[in-house]
Amino acid sequence: MSDPTHQSAAAYEAWHRALGVDGGADAPWHLLLRHHLDLQRDVNGKRVLEIGCGRGGFACWLAREAGQDTDIVAADFARTAVQMGQDFARRQEISAVRWEVGDIQRIAHADASFHTVISCETIEHVPDPALAVRELARMLVPNGRLFLTTPNYVGVTGLYRGYLRATGRRYQEEGQPINNFNMLPRTIAWVRQAGLRVRAVDGTGHYLPFPGRAPIRFAGLDRPRKLTRWLALHSLVVAQK
Repeated sequence: MSDPTHQSAAAYEAWHRALGVDGGADAPWHLLLRHHLDLQRDVNGKRVLEIGCGRGGFACWLAREAGQDTDIVAADFARTAVQMGQDFARRQEISAVRWEVGDIQRIAHADASFHTVISCETIEHVPDPALAVRELARMLVPNGRLFLTTPNYVGVTGLYRGYLRATGRRYQEEGQPINNFNMLPRTIAWVRQAGLRVRAVDGTGHYLPFPGRAPIRFAGLDRPRKLTRWLALHSLVVAQK
């Protein structure tokens, strides 16, 4: 019998090879994160981990924005993604990032290794999201902060996933092999169960999905955020140890 972990790793290697580097770090979840990230408090002079860094666009943006005494580690499960990030950083003459291959469910660093931990759009693609959140919490020093983004399927896209399942079809997020059905209240519960205090919750992105074409986004529904964040697809939780 083949190893599911090996199959997943091979699938992600192929998935990353087919994509480019998000050099602008301007995906909806990155913009959400940038809105809440305080460079002076969370980055400058700090040890920062981005786990699930993908092809490195946000880690490179962070390195450009951070002070010279900042220690940034960018890690991803896929060796291909890490190599693409390294190559992009080299072309951009960015040397302040340490690149690693690593699993968010088994992070190869000691407890309390980082002041700030960032995870964007990753826990929905691993076998045990709650374990991944506990690992993120384990990495933080006391009073360190976690910035966690993941899809929130309390809303129209979640209903669309249910429709696909009822009609015998599988939902795929851009072809990724694992797509957990995460919901914002569940994400918050995982964060609290990991021993962290929730400091902020935000969300953006309201879409009407259509089979065979890109979803239609209704930007007007992003306000008032205090209400609509609970139904937005792109969710952010900021937590403190």
